[in-house]
Amino acid sequence: MNKTVNINLANTLFHIDEQAYNKMRRYLESIKRSFANTPGSDEIMADIEARIAELFYEKLENERQVITEKEVDVVISIMGQPEDYMVDEDIFEDEPKAKRTNEGSARRTKKLYRDTESKYVAGVSSGLGHYFGIDAIWIRLLWIFLTLGSGGGFILIYGLLWILIPEAATTSQKLDMRGEAINISNIERKVKEGFEEVADRVKSVDYEGMGKKVKSSGKTFFDTLGDIIMFFFKIIGKFIGILLIIIGAATIIGLFIGLFTVGIVGMVNIPGVDFYNIVNATNTPMWLVSLLGFFAIGIPFFFLLYLGLKILVNNLKSIGNIAKFSLLGLWLISLITLIVLGVKEAAAHAYSGSTTTENELVFQQPIDTLNIVMRASDIQDDGNRIGINGMVLNFNEEGQEILVSEDVRISLKKSKDTIARLEIRKNADGSSFQNAKETAENIDYSYTIEGNSIVFDNFLTTPRENKFKDQEVRINLYLPVGTIIDYDRSNGRCRALHANNDRDMDGCGFDDYLWKLSPQGEWICQNCPEFESDDDEDNNHIRIDADGVDIDIKDNGDSFKMKIDEDGVEMRAKDSQDSVNINVNGRGVKIDAGDNR
Repeated sequence: MNKTVNINLANTLFHIDEQAYNKMRRYLESIKRSFANTPGSDEIMADIEARIAELFYEKLENERQVITEKEVDVVISIMGQPEDYMVDEDIFEDEPKAKRTNEGSARRTKKLYRDTESKYVAGVSSGLGHYFGIDAIWIRLLWIFLTLGSGGGFILIYGLLWILIPEAATTSQKLDMRGEAINISNIERKVKEGFEEVADRVKSVDYEGMGKKVKSSGKTFFDTLGDIIMFFFKIIGKFIGILLIIIGAATIIGLFIGLFTVGIVGMVNIPGVDFYNIVNATNTPMWLVSLLGFFAIGIPFFFLLYLGLKILVNNLKSIGNIAKFSLLGLWLISLITLIVLGVKEAAAHAYSGSTTTENELVFQQPIDTLNIVMRASDIQDDGNRIGINGMVLNFNEEGQEILVSEDVRISLKKSKDTIARLEIRKNADGSSFQNAKETAENIDYSYTIEGNSIVFDNFLTTPRENKFKDQEVRINLYLPVGTIIDYDRSNGRCRALHANNDRDMDGCGFDDYLWKLSPQGEWICQNCPEFESDDDEDNNHIRIDADGVDIDIKDNGDSFKMKIDEDGVEMRAKDSQDSVNINVNGRGVKIDAGDNR
């Protein structure tokens, strides 16, 4: 059982056992004696203590852990032994020359700081120059070029870097900025360089001129400007930090609630779940996809939240490299897994297949008019279900889950003989041709013949396990020439029917009239009204009928005529001064323009 001591090292509290404390105390006292007559000895000792505190802090797993002799020995080996140095002269070495040479070849990883000693505004450019190993002048020129090219937008980025990048204030931080080892030798050398630089400046000072400058202004122009800019950027930075915290926290909370209520526990049934059940061709469990989505989306927003906290709290403790890299690895695994599932989902639609059946239609008795009826689905729909391309998840009369789609089309065509035929083609996608064909065969579609009527379902169904594979039904109804039909779409979709007709109508207007199939394969309307206006006293008229369009209008010497028929298009326009004739027919286009004055 060892006695522990609480020590304050560089304003940081540590718990250290008594033997380790005595060893560290003797080590610091020996260093202090070595720098007794060295300029800047107090600053050197403060930097050494700060570096030792930093090394101790890196090795502690929690605040209650006690520092032992093992940790002290490691720190001493890093910092070096002071008795090996010759402080009275300018020769100052950590260890014997051979060993120090090896250490000097192994350079530390650089850290990003602002170099305020070489600054023009805030030291961002000089700090970036140290970090990337290039002259700061090129960084400054790049800032000017980007700022001018972006219309001043990069000034905001400079301000954010000003806020986020810490200043290299201590000697340890300045050595870290350059990637140099933080030991006694380098700390002493760096402090001496600072004193020598100050001494050189003092020797070359124009005291009279400097006195005038001190009296006129205590700060340089850029320092004053920098303080003003920094003030505004700090306000903007705090606002951005609060905004990032709100966005990150709200997103994570929402994802967490959705993960448990919808994805894992299934407490709430929302339309989006039905959508997933329709398209989930890989049969991946909903809870697994929800968990992967939570990590893929939530981890970036967690770091967004963490960034906001870093902006607001200056001394926020780092979550540690282990946690950072663990979260990064988990995010990559989740993202890659979701991408793989997405690729498999897309592969389920890579091929198309179909199955076709053809039957002759036999009516029990001769008919004058054939009734074509579209029957709507009687499957209950609560109206809250969503789907894809018209396909939704529902239940049949037995309570089984089925997929229902209205992707049914009927085309009326001329038969080659006097026999009526019905061709039904079912189409679907799949991961292979065979899989697509099997999926198409699993489509349920029916029709019935009732007297002189053919009743078609305007919907198709398929078991839920077939998933959404672009299932569709295409029907070709071949009828003999002279057949008269009466179309009744009932509650079905009006555009489900397609028939080439003389009125250029689609299924939405087809059910209002009787139609007869001509030898040319065109359906002729039997009871459609003629679009015709009565001639007035000047013989002005507008006629639209089976022969085409005929328009003739006269008004106080002006006239306009247009005729469209099988021979082509003819238009004439005339007023008191000019006239234009346009003819479009099989021989080409002819335009005549004349002056009537």
